[in-house]
Amino acid sequence: MRAADPVLLERVRTELAREPGPVTPGRVAAAVRSAGAVLGDVGLLDVVDALRAEIVGAGPLEPLLADERVTDVLVNADRGVWVDRGRGLERVRLDLGGAAAVRRLAVRLAAAAGRRLDDAAPYVDARLPGGVRVHAVLPPLAEGGTHLSLRVPHRHAMTLEELVDRGALPPAWAPYISEVVSRRLAFLVTGGTGAGKTTVLAALLGRVPPAERIVVVEDCAELAVDHPHVVRLEARPPNVEGRGAVPLTDLVRQALRMRPDRLVVGEVRGAEVRELLTALNTGHEGGCGTLHANSAREVPARLEALGALAGLSREAVHAQAAGAVSLVLHLRRVAGLRRVAEIAVVERPGDHVVVTPALVAEPDDPTSEGRHGPGFPLLQTLLGA
Repeated sequence: MRAADPVLLERVRTELAREPGPVTPGRVAAAVRSAGAVLGDVGLLDVVDALRAEIVGAGPLEPLLADERVTDVLVNADRGVWVDRGRGLERVRLDLGGAAAVRRLAVRLAAAAGRRLDDAAPYVDARLPGGVRVHAVLPPLAEGGTHLSLRVPHRHAMTLEELVDRGALPPAWAPYISEVVSRRLAFLVTGGTGAGKTTVLAALLGRVPPAERIVVVEDCAELAVDHPHVVRLEARPPNVEGRGAVPLTDLVRQALRMRPDRLVVGEVRGAEVRELLTALNTGHEGGCGTLHANSAREVPARLEALGALAGLSREAVHAQAAGAVSLVLHLRRVAGLRRVAEIAVVERPGDHVVVTPALVAEPDDPTSEGRHGPGFPLLQTLLGA
């Protein structure tokens, strides 16, 4: 869809507002004539598409969200739009119609997700019906105007082979990762925001035998898994009255009663770490999840911090983690490329667990096959080599 003239659009909006009703080509044509403009068939359809996108879609952002390469769309008030097509953020030329139009877009998207966005509730984090995750912040919390962040869900689950082809995984590492799934070892996929944790986790879950039942628990549904038996549970935020919330901690407990062969927590970031560690220590093999961490070595410290939110002592967290998690797959973004940078093993040489690198990729060389780390012998033992 080509961009329609914003001045003409505003005039047509004014004309249509006089008599509310569906946005049909006939009504739009009449409004265009009333606005004193002359359009051909193609121009008229552009105006119709733009108005419909404003009413039921993401307005001028709709073409970006329809691009299969786009994973993130960021709107910095009325000062610019940025997208990520898998190569890092890049700016796009797009007229959003000014600060007021950006705020209207944010409010409409929040309403489409069943949430409230106004001066009394100046930020929102929700999922649109099509799966796009939307975060919006209004001024004065956001300087200069309304800020929007849209995360586009993966349209299909990548395979390990596709990760290798795209340079996200060294080819020699694929057999190791595949064997992790086959041997039902519990693991965590770690990395920073936007590092590709969900993509890699989905690829691994695609290797789970079809006879097994996967129960996925997420705060916001993002994990696209190509598997015939996947059950999904999604947390629910409180309503505008502050009631009705269903947190991840409750859902993890419910998932354990649903006979999971593989329990998956899409993102461990709170007190639900207690239920996950407990579950993985009570016979639920092959469980996994994602975790924000700057490096694989920092995972024990992150687990300690999350365990404290659940009322667990440091000693209890380490005791649970030692029996619950076997491996950590850490991801980094290198020159815009998301890739698995490290496979590490979890061991407990003393009172506390440590995460030791087993396979390490060269950070600045996307073609590197990596090198063996001090944890490689233990990795071989875990995989039965």
